[in-house]
Amino acid sequence: MGKARALRSAVLAMGLIGAPVAAAPTAYFDSVSYRALEPAPDVPAGEFRNPILPGFAPDPSIVKVGSDFYLVTSTFSWFPGLPIYHSTDLVHWRQIGNAIDRTGMVDFAGLGTNRGLFAPAISHHDGMFWIVNTCIECGGNFVITAENPAGPWSDPVFLDFGGIDPSLVFEPDGSAWIAYNDAPAGEPRYEGHRALWLQRFDAKAMKMLPERHLLVDGGVDPSTDPVWAEGPHIYRVGDWYYLMAAEGGTADQHSETIYRSRTLTGPYEPGPDNPILTQRDLSPDRRDRVEATGHADLVELDDGSWWGVFLATRPFAGQSTLLGRETFLLPVTWEGGWPTFLPHGKPVPLQLAAPDLPRSEATDWREWREEFTAPLSDAWIGLRTPDTMQRWLVETGRKGRLALIPSTEPAGGLGKPTFVGRRLLHENAAYETHLDFAPGKEGDFAGLLALMDESHFLAFGREGDAIVARIRSSADQDERGELVASAPYRASDPLDLRMEIGGGEARLEWRKAGEGRYVELGAPIDIEPLATIHAGLFTGLVVGPYAVSAE
Repeated sequence: MGKARALRSAVLAMGLIGAPVAAAPTAYFDSVSYRALEPAPDVPAGEFRNPILPGFAPDPSIVKVGSDFYLVTSTFSWFPGLPIYHSTDLVHWRQIGNAIDRTGMVDFAGLGTNRGLFAPAISHHDGMFWIVNTCIECGGNFVITAENPAGPWSDPVFLDFGGIDPSLVFEPDGSAWIAYNDAPAGEPRYEGHRALWLQRFDAKAMKMLPERHLLVDGGVDPSTDPVWAEGPHIYRVGDWYYLMAAEGGTADQHSETIYRSRTLTGPYEPGPDNPILTQRDLSPDRRDRVEATGHADLVELDDGSWWGVFLATRPFAGQSTLLGRETFLLPVTWEGGWPTFLPHGKPVPLQLAAPDLPRSEATDWREWREEFTAPLSDAWIGLRTPDTMQRWLVETGRKGRLALIPSTEPAGGLGKPTFVGRRLLHENAAYETHLDFAPGKEGDFAGLLALMDESHFLAFGREGDAIVARIRSSADQDERGELVASAPYRASDPLDLRMEIGGGEARLEWRKAGEGRYVELGAPIDIEPLATIHAGLFTGLVVGPYAVSAE
């Protein structure tokens, strides 16, 4: 393990939870495993299947450097944040780090899960990687840099301008600019009225300059009161500057739009066939639905072809998804000097011809097992920024285990609960863990937590002398969740826990460790109320070990 990776793992081993309770018993997890339960799709050679990044992976931004592609997505108030992915073929991706991986870089203390890091944009200029980003309610817009995209990344330099969704533009003359979404010049005419702006940036001094230009006021057709113009990116193609931006809000009305200008600062004219990507004009009864398409970024290949990444959802019913907004890939075609993803009325294909590129190392999204014999990988995340006191420990060695010291911070609060998890990647999947935990008092809990946000989660494990399930689907409910199922368990033996998720339900099973047959904890639990449509739309389900003390 390299020094940088070892440092990141050491930092991770110092936290991700809140203040420990001295008398609280430690919960030991010997293993955690994940397996997709749906059949593996048949993907012929030369084709690929969407999404390219399944699960909670919204707002993708991509950059090509040589023969390598790097991609970053939003993480809000999860830590570590801003995962960096690498590929050589645009299809198979591997996480190589997190850009926000040190506790002092940002402070998420007290933030809801839908605050924090929104919509990063990655670029490369003069041998340096750049990310501009917004930390909502935690400092505003900032820039970080790295010579190696795997890290380490610099500490954030916060910039003096408002708005969100910044994106860097480097010009051949050496000047730098930032495009972003902010309020319009005057009073907003209606809710959701936004504007796209361009402002000079001094890349050497790392500060904003006063020169600012209005690029788009409202959206493609101001007479229709378009909402939430956001996520702007500017590309120079030949003698034109193309401005691409999302519009319509990040739900079923989401779309991607295009404009162009002869000069960087405008004026920009909208394309003749906007939006260039949407699914809002399709029947809700179609098979294999993909919804909420937008917030895209483009990349040109060496052969002159263009491809785009964008976020979208795969609902299991209505607009309900537990996976969150995922990253998809489509070819981009040019006609009459304008790019487009799909003709109007055409559904996003889940399987299509792959780019003609050297195959990249693939990540097995369908199955993994963590036995804690080494420091945790970059895929593990927790809530908010940890402080410096050790909260849980990966006891590595021939037989490792994860030791969680419970805190009094419940999953439903705005503190730092004792929780570390990984993203749900399939609609139908199962998590299993081996738990050794002896509650010290009534209310002490340890087990698995499936969390969408602080008001939407399912907890399953041992509490006192029982195996319990607690669910929270509203901010009005108990911060520990409401009890929905229980079974007596007074033995001191370790447990095996299994949480199966599928079709908007959770099947919870348990057994005394080593016994052959699992016992179901009551009937399957309806977890559609945890879906993103009820939880602010931004995140996706994260599942993993969790412990909390009664006092």
